[in-house]
Amino acid sequence: MHRAVKMLSFALLTLTSSQLLAETVPGFWTTPTIQGYGKIHSLPDAAYQPDKAATYKIVFALTKGSKTPADVNPSLDHVARTVNLYVASGVPLSQLKFVAVASGEATTLALNDEAYRSRYGSANPNLPLIAALRRAGVDIAVCGQAVAERQFAYSEVDKSVTTALSALTTITTLEHKGYSLMPM
Repeated sequence: MHRAVKMLSFALLTLTSSQLLAETVPGFWTTPTIQGYGKIHSLPDAAYQPDKAATYKIVFALTKGSKTPADVNPSLDHVARTVNLYVASGVPLSQLKFVAVASGEATTLALNDEAYRSRYGSANPNLPLIAALRRAGVDIAVCGQAVAERQFAYSEVDKSVTTALSALTTITTLEHKGYSLMPM
């Protein structure tokens, strides 16, 4: 029993030390392409590195909401992380064909500032990230059925977001075109 407690204590100390190192060492976490979002830690010798010559077609199914209205949607931040990881690994942006489709609880990320502010009392924190992803070539779409289901007006969807017929048809249509599904 005593040995198990010592081993657990050592493991916790190691984990805490690693976490502190990651949080305090400058440059440990970077956001090389989508500045300020989707932080990554470079691992150039890790297994399963992306092929720099390949084109990657991914459709992200964003269904989770933010913890609070003031927080960036964590699934949208993971899309930024994916862009950062591929580009940091040497894959050009022109070879990333990414579409992120928001539905369910994630639908609110698509609202314009006015609609978001009227419902949640603050500007939409996702719009700067959406703009950065758009500049990187990522299409951000919202499920038109989820917009109606949540009783949002289509005019409340931000102009930078594509209104799709549905997440269901968008995802399956893109899968038929060779996109890989990344649920989030």
